[in-house]
Amino acid sequence: MEIFDYDNILLLPRKCRVESRSECDTSVQFGPQRFKLPVVPANMKTVVDEHITEHLAANGYFYVMHRFDLDTVAYAKSMRSKGLLVSVSSGVQAADYAVIDRLAAEGVGADYITIDIAHGHAESVQRMIAHIKQRLPETFVIAGNVGTPEGVIDLENWGADATKVGIGPGKVCITRLKTGFGTGGWQLSALKWCARVATKPIVADGGIRHHGDIAKSMRFGAAMVMIGSLFAGHEESPGNTVEVDGKLYKEYYGSASDFNKGEYKHVEGKRILEPVKGKLADTLREMREDLQSSISYAGGRSLADLRKVNYVVLGGENAGEHLFM
Repeated sequence: MEIFDYDNILLLPRKCRVESRSECDTSVQFGPQRFKLPVVPANMKTVVDEHITEHLAANGYFYVMHRFDLDTVAYAKSMRSKGLLVSVSSGVQAADYAVIDRLAAEGVGADYITIDIAHGHAESVQRMIAHIKQRLPETFVIAGNVGTPEGVIDLENWGADATKVGIGPGKVCITRLKTGFGTGGWQLSALKWCARVATKPIVADGGIRHHGDIAKSMRFGAAMVMIGSLFAGHEESPGNTVEVDGKLYKEYYGSASDFNKGEYKHVEGKRILEPVKGKLADTLREMREDLQSSISYAGGRSLADLRKVNYVVLGGENAGEHLFM
């Protein structure tokens, strides 16, 4: 098995078949709906809030609202009242079961539910998938996070409609340092490994540092890419704004950090400051344009064409560059 990450891989171009990059289609069918981009901001308190998710849903982008300090049912009702997609998060505790029951009992439902815990290859996740499928059978269930083919196979067999791959590769995650486990440092090859056995969509979660990493994720099997740091730090972002040496930064912290938990217990995340990078809409536009360019370099017209390109592994323990067909 080749071990590599985003920085170790370059995709190889094929003959361009479009007159203009703007002809390339970046949209993706994910579950029951189609979205403008195969990317979703991480469901974290310093990345998304009610205002941002409403903007995303109204403009054709996928989103997952976080579950921290939030009345999920009231939030879902608000989105429904505006005629917008409902995509929410769930844990696996008793309170989370109560939220699912309320969504069902009050007729609100949800289009998408993401069961989102640090170690998603767990019997607790199996039980929650079954509960959601029993109470809200029409809901598209994303479950995770996992980092092995066995995890993907089990979650799919348990009824998940998509699996989220990535254990600790995020910029504010310290799982591998605290526990010795994870996909941090080899997230892209972990994605490739897991995608080989998947029969349902995979969400690549974490490790994205550049827009080109989205195309690389598509190449190695992702249907959707969850991104934290690149979406944190915008003018609209919910993190606190901090000034350091005359420059503005936004607070960004992991869901498993003490900043999010409110206590120092089972901490696997940290807090950093992201330079304020302007408007979210501008980043989404640039991501789309860059992904259109990626598709054109792949000799294609749609995201599916990214799966067909060859690649090279750069340096590292390979002591050179190797071509993979």
